[in-house]
Amino acid sequence: MSRTQPTIENRKARHDYEILETYEAGIELVGSEVKSIRAGKASIKEAFARVVKDREVWLFGMHIARYENTDPRLAPDERRNRRLLLHKREILKLAEKIKLQGLTLVPLKVYFNARNRAKVRLGLAKGKKHHDKRHTLKERDVKREMDRAIKRG
Repeated sequence: MSRTQPTIENRKARHDYEILETYEAGIELVGSEVKSIRAGKASIKEAFARVVKDREVWLFGMHIARYENTDPRLAPDERRNRRLLLHKREILKLAEKIKLQGLTLVPLKVYFNARNRAKVRLGLAKGKKHHDKRHTLKERDVKREMDRAIKRG
């Protein structure tokens, strides 16, 4: 019996940022948080990642709803900061790019890999200006119209 694992996506990130590179990171979770993510009760819309002291990467602002079968006294805070697991050389490379180029780390997706480990896809991103966002929307509309015209015949 195969179950499809839910993926939590940040669709707004691709609208607000130009994604230059992506990285896959593990995420340090408590047992009840894993169960909530499996149930699809998490959000990364307002989340962001930051390199702290060139040694660790932390995810801030991710919301994971409290699992209903957990004792409220033992349940972790829904918006607590979570440590991300990356190789040391990846962390140093990210820290350097963020400092020198003024880029941002944005979570794009939370999912489970084949070995049932929770992973976060991070995007090294550059913020878009308002006119860039309009240009992206215009390109998407033009592409949609072309696809419709081709479909019609």
